[in-house]
Amino acid sequence: MKLDILAFGAHPDDVELSCAGTLLVEKANGKKVGVIDLTRGELGTRGTAELRKKEAAAAAKILQLDVRENLQLADGFFKNDEVHQRQVIQVIRKYQPEIIICNAPEDRHPDHGKAAQLMEDAVFLSGLRKIETDDNGQQQQVWRPAYVFNYIQDRYLHPNFVINISEMMEQKIASIRAYGTQFDNADLNEPQTYISTPDFLDSVIYRAKMYGKMIGVKYAEGYITRKMIGFNSFDAFIKEIT
Repeated sequence: MKLDILAFGAHPDDVELSCAGTLLVEKANGKKVGVIDLTRGELGTRGTAELRKKEAAAAAKILQLDVRENLQLADGFFKNDEVHQRQVIQVIRKYQPEIIICNAPEDRHPDHGKAAQLMEDAVFLSGLRKIETDDNGQQQQVWRPAYVFNYIQDRYLHPNFVINISEMMEQKIASIRAYGTQFDNADLNEPQTYISTPDFLDSVIYRAKMYGKMIGVKYAEGYITRKMIGFNSFDAFIKEIT
């Protein structure tokens, strides 16, 4: 299946916290959308890898994803090396997305920045024809997406652009709450963590409000791009938010 947009997260719930609204917007626009979780989040203080797998599946239904896979890399210990790059290259070539969205280039959790660098290198290498990969014995075609965007996570990073997700904010929060072991849950007898307090989820909402205020809407998600974005004319701006 060829996808229009493929979002990567170092851990299950990275995508929900950071770009779920955008994926819902694009799905509503008729795009084919998928998510690849690099790890199972097995080092998380709360819950288990098995529970997080079920939570990710529940979130996938809320996000109406066409595809969700987990590469089962080692949480906390995966590397940006040839072995891991080839695994990512395989999945990029498998789904041939036009746009990839991935982790913040630097963040509180070291896996996030590490995943961003892994993605940047793998995306470039995926376009080299002398790097051969296969999918179930079938040689894959080379593929390099047109754009790679980094979403913004715990630390504030100034976005290059934001996307209006006002109509999708309720579903975004529902997809986050699908991870009942990870976030604010009074019924769960688990240790309190940085992300399990009510204040953490509030901060996600306030961030979306702040980005929305920048463009005169209620909620938005922000992105970073290293590639210059160009338009054919000012008409592109006139059709956008004014």
